[in-house]
Amino acid sequence: MHVYPARALERAMKVKEVITRALSGEINWMQAAEILGMTDRHLRRWRNKWEKYGYEDLFDRRMKRPSPKRVALGDLEQVLQLYREKYFDLNVKHFVEKLHEEHHIGFSYTWVKTALQTAGLVHRYRKRGQHRKKRPRRPLPGMLLHVDGSKHRWIPGLDAYQDLIVVFDDATSEMYYARLVDEESTETVMAGLKQVIADRGVFCALYSDRGSHLVYTPQAGKAPDRRVKTQIGRALEQMGIELIPANSPQARGRCERLFGTWQGRLPQEIRLRSISTVEAANAYLPEWIDSEHNRKFAVEAQEPGTAFVAYGGAELDKIWSNQQERVVGNDNTVTYGKLSLQIPKQTFRFSLARCRVLVCRHLDTTISVHYGPHRLGHYNTQGRLLGMAHRKMGQAMAHPASRSSSINDPGAKFFPTMRLEPSKKEKRTKKERMGRPDGN
Repeated sequence: MHVYPARALERAMKVKEVITRALSGEINWMQAAEILGMTDRHLRRWRNKWEKYGYEDLFDRRMKRPSPKRVALGDLEQVLQLYREKYFDLNVKHFVEKLHEEHHIGFSYTWVKTALQTAGLVHRYRKRGQHRKKRPRRPLPGMLLHVDGSKHRWIPGLDAYQDLIVVFDDATSEMYYARLVDEESTETVMAGLKQVIADRGVFCALYSDRGSHLVYTPQAGKAPDRRVKTQIGRALEQMGIELIPANSPQARGRCERLFGTWQGRLPQEIRLRSISTVEAANAYLPEWIDSEHNRKFAVEAQEPGTAFVAYGGAELDKIWSNQQERVVGNDNTVTYGKLSLQIPKQTFRFSLARCRVLVCRHLDTTISVHYGPHRLGHYNTQGRLLGMAHRKMGQAMAHPASRSSSINDPGAKFFPTMRLEPSKKEKRTKKERMGRPDGN
């Protein structure tokens, strides 16, 4: 009996038990046949076989034959060897894709997963958690974008963790931006959003977590204070983009599942290509996004069209910067941290002393000072003045404006005012007035 599989043994034991109960009178033969899923006539055949040949004849002898779809032992050993030696850090789905695309081994996902679990190469996971309702996708691209960062050891050759910043669409799951950085921060998230707007256009809403660089939460576990704007919140408001903070990690399930997929695929692809630096990994990311993520995981939008609107302004660098207000000193300098920024002479105002100006630290670490629509100066990280192509945002510098005084422009030329000679009538009227006693 050892040649029969376990399910055949269970079937024979069940038939024996039911027939025994029918013979003892506990149940009738019609009920016994219904329990076994057969007719009473066929059940009587099983009873006669048992009485004539014994318990051995209750087994289905067809179960002793090997399945015509049985996998050869050599193929099984090849799959297990590939996983142990080359693809040991891939998840099952990724490993099955490698078998199909690179090794032309067409086994199904279920078979490969069962084989790896039986061999002890893959753990069996039990899904837990409460039932949740899936949030439907937005119908058009550009209506809702997701932004998030994931800390992981993305480069296996480095003994350090990196943060992966991603921006992708809710309607299609198409990836618009991905970059490895040392730490998720205001500047790294701003760089991604600015790049998406420059490439695609202005979108409608942004879905994110409740990180301190995105929203201000006065008390942990409580709702964020929408009245206090972070630098990213202020920039989104200027662009007319709604910021939607998630209330829990489960609410960002689409983003969390994406990171789970990437953590099981991207580090392994980086290892297979012998990439060992962050710069090389960032250079490889666009290729991997096009060939892997967008090709395999992006879906069609529910409706044709797009919600992206092209940005026609020229202030992206100013909007997507760290902005702080300062008051100009009497010597036309602005104190910013440990730097003293000297404002050069301006054409529209005699002096900017005691004026409130806006200091912007840009993503390229340079600094600019603005007064209304005018850019007063552009500085490097040491506070040294850099050359500017224009003085007013969005307008090229043309001819200088008229000067108000020679102090504002020592090199300005002033011409004497031409005075008209009075007429004879005006001279006679003046003499008459001079001869009157009251002078009127």
